Amino acid sequence: MLRRLLALLLTVWALGFAGFAAFQPQPAPIAKADGIIVLTGGEGRIARGLDLLRDGVAPRMLISGVDPEVKPGELAAQYKISAALLACCITLGYESVDTRSNARESAQWIKSHGLRRVRLVTSDWHMRRAAWELRQTIPADVELTEDAVPTRPSLGILFAEYSKFVLRRLWHIGKG
Repeated sequence: MLRRLLALLLTVWALGFAGFAAFQPQPAPIAKADGIIVLTGGEGRIARGLDLLRDGVAPRMLISGVDPEVKPGELAAQYKISAALLACCITLGYESVDTRSNARESAQWIKSHGLRRVRLVTSDWHMRRAAWELRQTIPADVELTEDAVPTRPSLGILFAEYSKFVLRRLWHIGKG
């Protein structure tokens, strides 16, 4: 009986992983928002957020998970951000170190600015867990658009991310 249960759980996990790996989130169509949240940690994320900000998709942007060693001037130079744009429209979030703390930092920023429509930018493989974590921390009436940056993740990255996603959801169910 125990073997059958384990076999069933393994089969469900494997099928879930296959779907997770095969159907990655995609970039979202352009639509107006009150703010853009970019989670650091992957190539193309900050550039995507800046393109959206410069195109007027939203008036402000949070970059969550900035390394405390990174100075605003260094970031501005690396991404060719004008001093005026950095001062008016970009918040550098230094408080988060993982996806859960990204969500807490982002929720605080959303609340402090009274935002109702937010665009989340992160890598395709990271989007499901990042969006789920953020939805756990923001009010239900905040509209969240998932804007995935396409990548070519390795099987190892997909395996690790799917495992984190499933375990986090199970932990949340067990807690609540």
